[in-house]
Amino acid sequence: MNIKSQKDFLSGLMFMGCGVAFAWSASGYAVGSGAHIGPGYFPLVLGVVLAVLGGLITYKALLVETVDGDRVGALAWRPLVCIVAANGVFGVMVGGVPSIHLPPLGLVAGVYASACISCLACGTFRLKEALLLATVLAAFSYLVFIMVFKMQIPVWPAPAAA
Repeated sequence: MNIKSQKDFLSGLMFMGCGVAFAWSASGYAVGSGAHIGPGYFPLVLGVVLAVLGGLITYKALLVETVDGDRVGALAWRPLVCIVAANGVFGVMVGGVPSIHLPPLGLVAGVYASACISCLACGTFRLKEALLLATVLAAFSYLVFIMVFKMQIPVWPAPAAA
């Protein structure tokens, strides 16, 4: 069977891989039931949905003819590195790194750092726009996660111990 769309085929495989990984990670947790969900319920359902969606996309890539075969182009390294780094920096800033005695720096600092790093992904970085985006995202994150969901995550850096 011929692959008629390389992009869709690889996207489908990626979705299936992520779905299987999520579902597999959920196997270590109690799933519960629809009425009393456990910590493994959401990753299991998400994994199954992603795997099925990936299967459908892969199947479509084998059947639907495209003009040029939808070839996969060169890998865009700059956006890939910037977005992955932004997520890592956000996690480190919000959670800290106890092994190297780095305390949590808070949600606001994490959002500002990750938004600015993410803005580096495009070729035209403008500090004013990045800071405006970070301010809107930080305010929205505070409103949703702290005010509405009442999550217990540090918003600001912890004061230094005397």
